[in-house]
Amino acid sequence: MSKKNIYGFHPVKESLLADKKPDKVYLKKGADSPSTAHILQLARTHGIPVQYVPVEKLDKLSARGNHQGVVALFSGLEYVSLEEAVTKAGEMSPFPLVLLLDGVSDVRNFGAIARTAECAGVGALILPAKGGAAVNQESIRTSAGALLRIPTSRVPNLRTALFYLKDAGYTIIGTDAKGDIPLYEASFKRPVALILGSEGAGISRSVKSLCDHLVAIPQWGEIGSLNVSAAAAVVLFEAVRQKSEQI
Repeated sequence: MSKKNIYGFHPVKESLLADKKPDKVYLKKGADSPSTAHILQLARTHGIPVQYVPVEKLDKLSARGNHQGVVALFSGLEYVSLEEAVTKAGEMSPFPLVLLLDGVSDVRNFGAIARTAECAGVGALILPAKGGAAVNQESIRTSAGALLRIPTSRVPNLRTALFYLKDAGYTIIGTDAKGDIPLYEASFKRPVALILGSEGAGISRSVKSLCDHLVAIPQWGEIGSLNVSAAAAVVLFEAVRQKSEQI
């Protein structure tokens, strides 16, 4: 991936705590807040160079100058292979949860989903190489740095990834308004690959045909559908609830 940067106190702090650390941190010249001091301390602890620069430089490195006086630079944010992503997920839990996004293209939705996924203990994120949002400045910022923590793989074809996951013992669960079972009847007490579809079209027909189950979120209102990031939160924390019963 090409050179990227992230900005804002919380995303930069998360980047300094994650496995994928920045190459350098820029702080606004003259900044003297507790948040700035915390960023400085974390950077020094992990051996990350820090430089104080004029605010104009930070403005150029961030969208709309919304940087809060701190920018972290990365020489490259690399995706991992599908095999590595699944292996890492399996090391996290006896009931690993892998999340696949089928055509989710809105960067803010993508970032919000990643943030929820990290909070819910998702072990890996699998994205299509084409037709979906990418890991970039905006998605990392919206995810509050979660995309720097979750092993993420981009694959040429989601169907191929699903066949691999099936062979690895995963149950494939897709979300669909007309699903065959209600969400709360689905079991997440096993290795699960969860698929969320695009904001408009949902899961593609070819991917849907590989699902072992299609789950529907019960709804009582008249609108009939949730934003994809809201749907992600509902489904992922149902998985958390079920897994918590095992503790």
